[in-house]
Amino acid sequence: MLDLKALKSALSQLEEERGVNQEKILAAIEDALVAAYKKDYGKRDQIVRAKFDLDVGTTEFYQVKIVVDESMLKSDEEDEEAPIPSTDQVGTESRVPAPPAADVGKGEEADEKIRFNEEHHIMLDDAQKIKKDAQVKDELTFPLETRDDFGRIAAQTAKQVIIQRIREAEKTSILADYQDKEGQIINGKVQKIERGNVFVDLGRVTGLLAREEQIPGEYYRQGERIKAYLARVEETPRGVNLRLSRAHPDFVHQLFAIEAPEVANGTVEIKATAREAGSRTKIAVTSTDPNIDPVGSCVGQRGVRVNTVISELGGGEKIDIVEWIDDIEAFISNALSPAKINEVALNEVDKTATILVDPDQFSLAVGKGGQNARLAAKLSGWKIDIVSPEQENEKEEAPIPSTDQVDTEEDEPESEPEEKDESTEKIEENKD
Repeated sequence: MLDLKALKSALSQLEEERGVNQEKILAAIEDALVAAYKKDYGKRDQIVRAKFDLDVGTTEFYQVKIVVDESMLKSDEEDEEAPIPSTDQVGTESRVPAPPAADVGKGEEADEKIRFNEEHHIMLDDAQKIKKDAQVKDELTFPLETRDDFGRIAAQTAKQVIIQRIREAEKTSILADYQDKEGQIINGKVQKIERGNVFVDLGRVTGLLAREEQIPGEYYRQGERIKAYLARVEETPRGVNLRLSRAHPDFVHQLFAIEAPEVANGTVEIKATAREAGSRTKIAVTSTDPNIDPVGSCVGQRGVRVNTVISELGGGEKIDIVEWIDDIEAFISNALSPAKINEVALNEVDKTATILVDPDQFSLAVGKGGQNARLAAKLSGWKIDIVSPEQENEKEEAPIPSTDQVDTEEDEPESEPEEKDESTEKIEENKD
């Protein structure tokens, strides 16, 4: 006897924990009952369907037949004429000439015709005797004997069908939920760490924070709650994979959207971002409202907003916020902040900007390991070459050797130590 109370409790639990609709689970159960019925009692080519009543716990089985007429069926002659390819013909299809254009239509009609099968077809005349308004391609149902004593193999088949259908329904539900969240920040708990990869429990599914998507120098503990950027939702045969990132430039965008309402509602727009995760980030912002300062909105009162973002990034990453300007010379000067720029010379051909700075500003403009100049180049999209007046003077004052000097150096006679060696040998012989 089926325990309906336990079944309803299980359905509610599946819907709550895995987000699978009860109607889809019931459909999976009906498909499983059909598979079990056909395994033990069904006939070949039969179309069987089941109706499970959750309130009573009973199942009704019925057979489905499709209404056809003579025009839809293949004749005996067409069945006999249908060629059966032999092994000799395999691989020679490409050499068979194409049929004439006049025969194309006939071939298509022949392909659409079907062979009559009494297990899932019924002629139109017979169908109209059962149902007067029956039409071609309608479905007629015929009740089958109710069965509930399935064998072990049939029960195992039903179990596999239910598991497969529930997984498919769960996969569809997860895709519907997380595809809309792609490109946003989601919260999770560190489930486990394997070979540097962090698996994050997001509730109904587990996300992967790969080693290359982590902030360098950051360490994670099991059970720790973290924020991550949902970079990609992948559908695979094994399920749905959620790829997370904390090193993505858009992770900084979304953090500012959380902290600054002006960024969230679109009044302040982040136009460009250049980031070296764990070290330094530069963002260019602009405002659609002339009364709102875009840089001040991101910095916040006494730097509270930008400091909150820096704290979420681990505390060791610096953030430079500059104003986006359409004038590329002025924008490149802003992008190289905090250095003071004297002059920007643009070469439109190869999109290179030559930056002139004072000697005391040169190291600041270049940055440690060239980082400041590198990020400014990424932010602006221009190649940047930074020079100071001293460097230009050194290039101008550097002497260029003449061709005469070069020849003179090459024509100098080589010393002849052999003669000295011979004289010393003679002196030694006289002494002896």
